[in-house]
Amino acid sequence: MAVAVVVPAKDEAERVGRTVRALGGIPQLRHVVVVDDGSVDATARRAAQAGAHVVRHPRNRGKAAALTTGADRVARLDAEAGLAPSLLLFVDADLGESAAATGALVEPVRVGDADMTVAVLPPPRGGGHGFVGRLARAGIRRATGFPATQPLSGMRCLTRTAFEVARPLAPGWGVETALTIDLLTAGFRVVEVPCELRHRVTGRDWRSQLHRARQFRDVARAIAVRRMRRALPLRVLRALGRRRAHLTR
Repeated sequence: MAVAVVVPAKDEAERVGRTVRALGGIPQLRHVVVVDDGSVDATARRAAQAGAHVVRHPRNRGKAAALTTGADRVARLDAEAGLAPSLLLFVDADLGESAAATGALVEPVRVGDADMTVAVLPPPRGGGHGFVGRLARAGIRRATGFPATQPLSGMRCLTRTAFEVARPLAPGWGVETALTIDLLTAGFRVVEVPCELRHRVTGRDWRSQLHRARQFRDVARAIAVRRMRRALPLRVLRALGRRRAHLTR
């Protein structure tokens, strides 16, 4: 089974080229698709120069929209070439040379030991207070019993079937937490894989604190939506499932 990489990127001109080039060493790599999510710098140009297929959002639409756009482009590329669906590997744009280590996420999915793998990164140097991660970890455990180590990790590999079941993705920064809950709830297997990855650590200035506040809001919303779904009567859930299937066709 071949793999296609989807890289959501906003204003990552400094690192995205190195990230794309590093991904080229992943075995059985079929496509690298970078989704430029409303950047105002040279992100799209640098990604294209490094060899990626580039899709641009004219304005910033958020990570979930970027992942969906990228996965849809992969499906189109596969179909145009008459190929079976690729495994999807989601990779953050700021990993630089360490992005090559995301290849470790592919094999458990390829051989059928997992439907989605999640990268566990080395402990960060500096960074935030961890309150968003604690919220996500507690929400996943309450919903599924799964003890997530790094619930906010954006580096994941999953089958096309698993991705389609998880659509529509939760908006904003709640996408990773929701992916884990939705797939585990649907009976898919999620496996964590240690990866030697290094990305830019969010600081502690006011912009960074604002970013964390948005993360907290989006994760809390994703958890609340899924808690509400569990409380709905079965007939309502079935109706929502039929509507969801119709929207994804």
